[in-house]
Amino acid sequence: MTKMLKKFLIFSVILGLLAVIPPAVGAEKKSDQPRNIVLVGWDGAQRNHIKECISRNELPNLKKLSDEGTLVDIDIEGTTDTKAGWSQILTGYYPTVTGVYSNGRYQPVPKGLSIFERLEKHFGADKFVTVAVIGKKGHVGEINPPQKTRLDAEKSSTKKKADEKEVQPGAGTKPVGRIIEENGVKYRLTPGSPYYIMYTALDVWEFGLMEDQKVGTRAIELLEKYKDKPFFFFVHFASVDHQGHKFGENSKEYNDALISNDLWTGKIIQKLKDLGLYDKTLVYVTADHGFDEGKTGHSNAPYVFLATNDKKVMRNGLRQDIAPTILERFGLDISVLDPPLDGVPLTKPTDRPKPKLLGDESPFARPKTEGAAPPSAPAEKTKQAGSQKATQPGQGRFAQRLDGLLEELQKAHQENNNTKVGELIKQMKELKPPSQGQLAQKFEPWLNELIKADQENNREKLGQLIKQMQEIREQMKQKRAERVKQK
Repeated sequence: MTKMLKKFLIFSVILGLLAVIPPAVGAEKKSDQPRNIVLVGWDGAQRNHIKECISRNELPNLKKLSDEGTLVDIDIEGTTDTKAGWSQILTGYYPTVTGVYSNGRYQPVPKGLSIFERLEKHFGADKFVTVAVIGKKGHVGEINPPQKTRLDAEKSSTKKKADEKEVQPGAGTKPVGRIIEENGVKYRLTPGSPYYIMYTALDVWEFGLMEDQKVGTRAIELLEKYKDKPFFFFVHFASVDHQGHKFGENSKEYNDALISNDLWTGKIIQKLKDLGLYDKTLVYVTADHGFDEGKTGHSNAPYVFLATNDKKVMRNGLRQDIAPTILERFGLDISVLDPPLDGVPLTKPTDRPKPKLLGDESPFARPKTEGAAPPSAPAEKTKQAGSQKATQPGQGRFAQRLDGLLEELQKAHQENNNTKVGELIKQMKELKPPSQGQLAQKFEPWLNELIKADQENNREKLGQLIKQMQEIREQMKQKRAERVKQK
């Protein structure tokens, strides 16, 4: 056998071995990677309400999407509001990295941390398209720079905003920021919006469209425009959150808004099919926060969802897991990202401990009944027969603990110790008030207002609420002393 023939046979054997050796464990086949991803946001969509709607066949497009892939639970560790929610979903980081803690405490997300910027860098800005079409005017989408405003000028502009006909429900008009004084003139320093830096990386960034029809129609137009390039779209619908703030989570209006979100999500999916892109596109539908059960707010609403046609999504997760999932599915090596992502892809198992959620053991977290009747006007509370006892079981211990926390909270507030204030409010959330009694009735709405004031960094309101509860407790003590004296 000649040397030439030996070399040929050895080469043939090596080629044959390479053909049968499986790829390395954990390596993503390029054929499994999507060409495109569309992230659809249903702002303020509560998980249990979503599942009720599905059981009543009211969300056919979401149901069909999840039948192709899956529907998983997404929980929220931090603040359950819009700025905190979408900044985490679009980056995969805790607020300690982004600086976005809530609607009232935020800063521009540092350069390079968003999904949009990472994808543009990975694929090349000229070869890849990033688009955001956003319903809300404020808290998600706005691109305000840092500002320094005289307080006397601010009062007139705030009044003008409050008088506008179309104010975003739930957004509020109270300004945020730090007050300083220079040469006898007071100014408010307002941080830039969370999206002030990231929006510059996108091909299209549009916000404030408000209505589902406008958002959906514009998204469909842009899909047509950019069909020839790989893309990442973020399409945000605002109506569920808006109707929740106006009419409450159990209202017909809130339910109808979910049906509208589903309708337009279905139209977007149909457009992908018409363009021949759906088989190459992954669609994820999620929410930034839920809604307090039957209420018009979401201070305690950590239960949302993720529906997708992605068959690789394998488990429930946390809000910060969504960005890593998208980046990994696009083929990025997320292990080399700096700083390391706080989330874990939903396509991989995780052994992290179950986090303590804001809504755990909360009156707002009560389970709903599968297949419940569609919501209508909130039912009136039934009157309790007979008189209540002056003190319910456990009320004394609860009141004593509350008094102690109130004293500490007042001190921390006076010392401007925001960290301590946050810790004490967290302890108050863990209190378990008795089921009946005057204090039990007043505590829940008061605590919700307290949480909201803290999230908005509204020190004046915080002080008023502390004083209010201290006065309530003092009145109750006096009445109790009078009753004892009469006996």
